[in-house]
Amino acid sequence: KAFRDCRHGDGGMEKHRGRRGRAGDPLLPGRIAVSARGTDGQSQHIECIVCGDKSSGKHYGQFTCEGCKSFFKRSVRRNLSYTCRANRTCPVDQHHRNQCQYCRLKKCLKVGMRREAVQRGRLPTQSYHGQFALTNGDPLQCHSYLSGYISLLLRAEPYPTSRFGSQCLQGNNIMGIENICELAARMLFSAVEWARNIPFFPDLQVTDQVALLRLTWSELFVLNAAQCSMPVHVAPLLAAAGLHASPMSADRVVAFMDHIRVFQEQVEKLKVLHVDTAEYSCIKAIVLFTTDACGLSDVTHVEGLQEKSQCALEEYVRSQYPNQPNRFGKLLLRLPSLRTVSSSVIEQLFFIRLVGKTPIETLIRDMLLSGSSFNWPYMPIQ
Repeated sequence: KAFRDCRHGDGGMEKHRGRRGRAGDPLLPGRIAVSARGTDGQSQHIECIVCGDKSSGKHYGQFTCEGCKSFFKRSVRRNLSYTCRANRTCPVDQHHRNQCQYCRLKKCLKVGMRREAVQRGRLPTQSYHGQFALTNGDPLQCHSYLSGYISLLLRAEPYPTSRFGSQCLQGNNIMGIENICELAARMLFSAVEWARNIPFFPDLQVTDQVALLRLTWSELFVLNAAQCSMPVHVAPLLAAAGLHASPMSADRVVAFMDHIRVFQEQVEKLKVLHVDTAEYSCIKAIVLFTTDACGLSDVTHVEGLQEKSQCALEEYVRSQYPNQPNRFGKLLLRLPSLRTVSSSVIEQLFFIRLVGKTPIETLIRDMLLSGSSFNWPYMPIQ
């Protein structure tokens, strides 16, 4: 399943207000929805015939949104089969469309989307969201397009592969607490700098950039910790030092140490997979472009960016690891677990000595709004 299908809901997409018609009326092709702005300033848009979201144009015979268009195209081209866990009558609307792929595909076909239009490679007119302008072909089929996208992701990496990992060990093979905290700060700043330089993230509204990074910074931190071979075995030492400075009750200490164990386990599980740099870049893009962030101005656009990042990862894994047919699935299955790592524990463990009580989310917002560049990744550890 697509990674975004593992997420719950559609990220709080707003309902269309002032929608005309009786409850239960069938959604007709090309139906016009009128926003409730009063009689003097009505605005119109065509609804997606599948889920009722805003249509971006006519795709495979019907007016659909970008999400349903991409879902139908992917399902047909890969000849995917789905199973309904209920009674095959699941609701398919903009709030539930990702919950059952079987019923979503069933509705796509029922309303008249044509398989043959996909199989012949007939492409719809590009919407205002557009396809990535890396090639003139279909990006979901074009290997050069995917390679180009991954190259741009890699170019945005603010540090060479394993640069931090080679600096993590000192003479006695143990990093000092100050150095490990500085390393953590570098990785946080690197995540923000990387996001600011990858394709299409800078084109989002600043409020959307802030919303995405505020939600995903801890997941990106875990990925960077694994990618850079961060010595997570020192985490209990950091915790001990922090607890000495700010004592906790026994129950809180137990819970805190349990969260640290979860953090260590997630990093180690990624290391076991021997994820390469290109895979890490794609995975981080999948994590970053999440529709779960609150208040996004264009959820469908972000959803499309996540899907394209996922397709790039899948194509890369298939071409580079042909003898590991399950590798792509194993990588995706690691992603939901990243959210089990407590962001507040990461903050308390690594950053409280550097930033005090200033929330990391506030720092991220200030970084994006200031537009500053951060040179910490290139500074030698003293």
